[in-house]
Amino acid sequence: QVQLVESGGGLVQAGGSLGLSCAAPGGISRLDFMGWYRQAQGKEREFVATMTIDGRAKYVASVKGRFTISRDNPRNTVYLQMNTLKPDDNAVYYCNALSIWDGREYWGQGTQVTVSS
Repeated sequence: QVQLVESGGGLVQAGGSLGLSCAAPGGISRLDFMGWYRQAQGKEREFVATMTIDGRAKYVASVKGRFTISRDNPRNTVYLQMNTLKPDDNAVYYCNALSIWDGREYWGQGTQVTVSS
């Protein structure tokens, strides 16, 4: 199964910043949506942000104004810049991508983001 490759994450103090990146392996020609989900301990996985191939972005309300999603289409890479992090942002962050033409969905392995108060 093809898996997206994530990097970034780690430990930061509240109010700090972290960046995540995620790349699709070669051979995947078009990803209409690329984005991020997160799963906090004991909670369900939730949507964080997504960006279409033509640059339209959506965010969950709790991260608007603090997180910025961007993507590099030729490299099939998506980024998430996280600023003003809060303890509530503690979670494993998963990259997600969707190709509409063949209906395939891809996930990354997850990367831990820990925000200390």
